[in-house]
Amino acid sequence: MTFVTIIIPYYRKKKFIKNCITSILNQSQKNFEIIIINDELSKESIELLSNISKLDSRIKILNNKRNIGAGESRNHGIKFAKGKYIAFCDSDDLWNFKKLELQLKFMIENNLDFSFTSYDVINENGKKIGFRKVKKYLSFNNLKNSCDIGLSTVMLKKKIFNNKNFRFANLKTKEDYVLWLKLAKFGIQLKGLDLNLVRWRKCKNSLSSSYTQKLKDGFRVYNHYLGYNKVSSLFYLMLLSINFIFKQI
Repeated sequence: MTFVTIIIPYYRKKKFIKNCITSILNQSQKNFEIIIINDELSKESIELLSNISKLDSRIKILNNKRNIGAGESRNHGIKFAKGKYIAFCDSDDLWNFKKLELQLKFMIENNLDFSFTSYDVINENGKKIGFRKVKKYLSFNNLKNSCDIGLSTVMLKKKIFNNKNFRFANLKTKEDYVLWLKLAKFGIQLKGLDLNLVRWRKCKNSLSSSYTQKLKDGFRVYNHYLGYNKVSSLFYLMLLSINFIFKQI
């Protein structure tokens, strides 16, 4: 049975982390390890994650030496991954119990290096407030206009990270978007599985809900990471923002 590494950065999500981990431990596909990277570094988080690690021997905790953010924490976790495949999950999101099984089957049958799925959007109380349906395929040109890949739905082959240019960006938000763009630009096929396998939690006070931070990081995606000039970067940032607004309707 194929072995999968699941990487989860942790920072101030004590209300949700146990439910997140439980949804992964309940997977129908059992051959996996969970690496939780503690980026909060408080006594409370160390104790909390230590107790969570006792739930199952497949859970491993890495404590950062300093706060480095979700993207860099994932990069750190990748170094310790033993799986042929790597899946990512944010510590407040939830997985359908057949997420790993169905997504692995999809990837193996179609000989894919990268896949993502459809997902529900839920609020802090777990109530469904939206839905994101995936496209079957995303090209670089599609993706640079709209970030249509949910981080917690992604599974990819570990061998992708043999190329050291493929890492999460050092941004507060959109750190995953940069990686997906780089992969697409390099020619790796980004294939969508139209099954609702994840519940993505939208929290009011999270960085991902900060429009100002998103705009700053969005500009850096195009200007710094893709090397576009300021005019082009502003143009694509405008398209990205418009598409984001349409997704909220």
